Amino acid sequence: MSRIVVIGAGLGGLAAAVRLAAAGRDVTVVEAGRTPGGCCGTASLGEYRFDTGPSVLTMPDVLADVFAAAGEDLETWLPLRRLDPYYRLRYHDGSHLDVVAGEEAMAEQVRALCGAAEADRYRRFRARLRELFAAEWPSFIDRDMTRLRGLVQPRALARLAAMGGFRRLDGLVRSHLTDHRLVKAHTFQALYVGLSPRQALGIYAVIAHMDTVGGVFFPRHGGMHAIPQAMAAVAEKAGARFRYGVRATRVETGHSGVSGVLLDTGERLPADHVVVAGDLPRAHAEGLLPAEARDWRLRHPRYSPSCLVLHFGLDRKLTGQAHHTLHFGREWDATFTALMAGRPQPDPNLLVTYPESDTAAAPAGHATLTVLEPAPNLRGRADWERLAPRLTDRLLGRLADLGYGDLSGAPRLAFDPPTWAGLGHSGGTPFALDHRFTQTAWFRPAGAARRVPGLHFAGMYTAPGVGVPPVLVSGRLAAERVLEASR
Repeated sequence: MSRIVVIGAGLGGLAAAVRLAAAGRDVTVVEAGRTPGGCCGTASLGEYRFDTGPSVLTMPDVLADVFAAAGEDLETWLPLRRLDPYYRLRYHDGSHLDVVAGEEAMAEQVRALCGAAEADRYRRFRARLRELFAAEWPSFIDRDMTRLRGLVQPRALARLAAMGGFRRLDGLVRSHLTDHRLVKAHTFQALYVGLSPRQALGIYAVIAHMDTVGGVFFPRHGGMHAIPQAMAAVAEKAGARFRYGVRATRVETGHSGVSGVLLDTGERLPADHVVVAGDLPRAHAEGLLPAEARDWRLRHPRYSPSCLVLHFGLDRKLTGQAHHTLHFGREWDATFTALMAGRPQPDPNLLVTYPESDTAAAPAGHATLTVLEPAPNLRGRADWERLAPRLTDRLLGRLADLGYGDLSGAPRLAFDPPTWAGLGHSGGTPFALDHRFTQTAWFRPAGAARRVPGLHFAGMYTAPGVGVPPVLVSGRLAAERVLEASR
């Protein structure tokens, strides 16, 4: 039986571990933290508990597929609910748009805000989003891009080009929609891939399809951290062993490739295959990976912007607050220009998350609130020792102006770029490499080390890239490569 060590119990590592254990392989997961989750983490402050990683869950079928690989039902282990609305978008002029389920209901929201003509345009654009997704997902996201031949698909590429997939995202959306509020609703997602709407390719409109059409979901119990907890439990049931609070320090190789993994306890775990599911630049820099595993794609990494996140414990509930609210500032292009140049946004757009349904996260009558402001990563020239307090004070003032009250005295946890760096994120960003063309698909770090047989990779740093569904896909692809090589 092949012996497999998975390094990192984030979503990518867990997705690989579930599949490999379910296939009868001998799987050990090594995780430096005390719990599973990786970036999908959790933190507590007194009686308050916060999700410290992704807050947006789309495409639950991808998650269900992980459970199904082990013969398990997602609903049994991790019941989800669809948010209503998916998002509430608030604009600087006081107007707002609720992103809701169903074409008719959404078109009515657009008609009420932007008029009948824009609602008609929205319907046509929604159909285009569906076509883009149908062309892109099976051909370029849900398949192995580690082999160059995976990228060479003339028909699929021609179809994407004909639909505007290789135009800039901003231009593609504006060719269909005219109201600036609706344009923002379908281009802010460029930040998910670390780019401005004027930099990102039109292919990333599929992200708008995922969350504005496919929907946004949330676990009924336990918050987002319930996802890795359930995945780890399924992996253990399938036979995987977990070593928490233990750090892998070196992947060892022999004449035929991977031979084992050294731990900081002094132990050595024999291995025929290793899946590294974590921050790849750091893994190289700290000597976890052998020199032969170096990837030319990481010679000059370009990182996504980072973020300043404040988690608040509230002594009250908020009336009429959506689970996810996006507050758009007056500026638009200038905010992206500053961010991409390594400067704070002059008038930041904010994502406010209010997980009221997660009743165990706060005492009765209380609630939690999380606010995310995109910010420069540590590759810029910002002096974060001085900048962090200034941005925090500005953010508190902005929240007060937006009607959230004075939160300056509320219990809070703060995560800024230096904090993210301290947690092991290269460049001080939890969003890994950006998705410019030269860091997309085959151009993203490979999913397997060509010169080290048995060494595989999963997570945000390899294809398909950033986001919960892509990371889960990366774990599946890593497992498939291991199973193919160990037949």
